[in-house]
Amino acid sequence: MFRILIIFLLLTGCANNTLKNKDSTQYDRSSISQFGKSDFDRMADYEIRENIESLKILMVKFYKKNPKELRKTSSDNAEIVTDWVFNANHDWKFKSINFAQGTDALNQVFDESFEGDRVLSLITGLYTMIKKAHGDKIEFFIFDSLNAQLIYNSARNVEIILWKLSTTRNVTGQLFLVSNEMDKKNENLSFEREFGKIIGRIDYFAYTLSEKSERGITRAIQGIATGIFLPF
Repeated sequence: MFRILIIFLLLTGCANNTLKNKDSTQYDRSSISQFGKSDFDRMADYEIRENIESLKILMVKFYKKNPKELRKTSSDNAEIVTDWVFNANHDWKFKSINFAQGTDALNQVFDESFEGDRVLSLITGLYTMIKKAHGDKIEFFIFDSLNAQLIYNSARNVEIILWKLSTTRNVTGQLFLVSNEMDKKNENLSFEREFGKIIGRIDYFAYTLSEKSERGITRAIQGIATGIFLPF
């Protein structure tokens, strides 16, 4: 047992080498950290990394559609700020959004009294929620244990956010954040497609994990319209 523990510590200590290129979803299978992974662990790595890439895409898109939110955080462009958010050493705790994470950060996006950067709050909430649902990890090894129900719940929460973005308005009747456009001149559903990719990946992994662990998933019974987030 002691020998196994030593091997595990060596493998996890080398994990950062696999993540040197944070924008890559490809693995160096010759890396020593890969010897501590099953094919299922690699599947989990791929799922969450691809979802992180989607969040980066969404952040840039939201900033470009909502430039006043970007100005609340920085005078830099959307790409630079997004790179800083995902790669700087801040532990996803931002004073400008009241250090909120998870559903607290997601809820304040639609809070009339919130004066901070709604895009930063949205992406921070989504990232930290998805990560927490995956055991607060973004890389997985054979000793890790994941809960399929919590991962499934996080996908439903993404659906709720997508619905809120399209329907929740401020006192002046404006959407809190502009995303999809449906008029004939400016039809643009790229936000919805990117959110759909995230939901699809999470659901596929959750159901695969459920089959592997032989533990069923309880499907959410409340409608999205309630706007109540599921536990994760």
